[in-house]
Amino acid sequence: MSSEVAARSDAKKLVRSPSGLRMVPEHRAFGSPFGLEEPQWVPDKECARCMQCDTKFDFLTRKHHCRRCGKCFCDKCCSQKVALPRMCFVDPVRQCGPCALVSHKEAEFYDKQLRVLLGGATFLVTFGNSEKSETMVCRLSNNQRYLLLDGDSRHEIDFAHISTVQILTEGFPPGEKDSHTYTSLLGSQPTSEGGNARATGMSLQYTVPGAEGVNQLKLTAGEDAHASRRQATAWLVAMHKAAKLLYESRDQ
Repeated sequence: MSSEVAARSDAKKLVRSPSGLRMVPEHRAFGSPFGLEEPQWVPDKECARCMQCDTKFDFLTRKHHCRRCGKCFCDKCCSQKVALPRMCFVDPVRQCGPCALVSHKEAEFYDKQLRVLLGGATFLVTFGNSEKSETMVCRLSNNQRYLLLDGDSRHEIDFAHISTVQILTEGFPPGEKDSHTYTSLLGSQPTSEGGNARATGMSLQYTVPGAEGVNQLKLTAGEDAHASRRQATAWLVAMHKAAKLLYESRDQ
């Protein structure tokens, strides 16, 4: 990606919506793949009662719209103001109880795991069916759109074009040898049946615009240093959360 394109992709602008101030990309095409679109608000005329507690709205009981789901609530059911980075809001915004709970859980990704992904980690990378692996640093680009792999060669994968993410786990069932299991990252938290599990690698399938077929690569955490292995494991755990957010963004 050229420096000119990179500069355009990182450019942002401040916009005001009915829900609040948002810092959004200058060009829609450069938005984060984890982002969510602002919902359409339920029209006031279609909402005579709170959509959670059924309290009737009147002069004293005002209507409030949740900025995440767009539904209409009374103040009691929609009083929390919570950060919502997936919609690029500058300040915390009003949300209903269920939506606020989800946003609080997502905050861990933006506060912790996103930093891990941006920082990167070292893996042995295998492309396609090749028998050769290359030591590469894998990280998420600053605009969150690309997976960057740097080694003797350099590759970038559009995060939005990743179709399948699987994690390789190493389990320790009591009294048995280590087992290796692939578990889809778009499903539940990776585990190994019968005992604890440790993430050791990842398999990705992705497409390239203008090219036919599906490409595949595998990332494997190295065994050379404890600190490096720990960093790689943390990166894989962060990628697990990122894959789930990506799936939710596509499914909205």
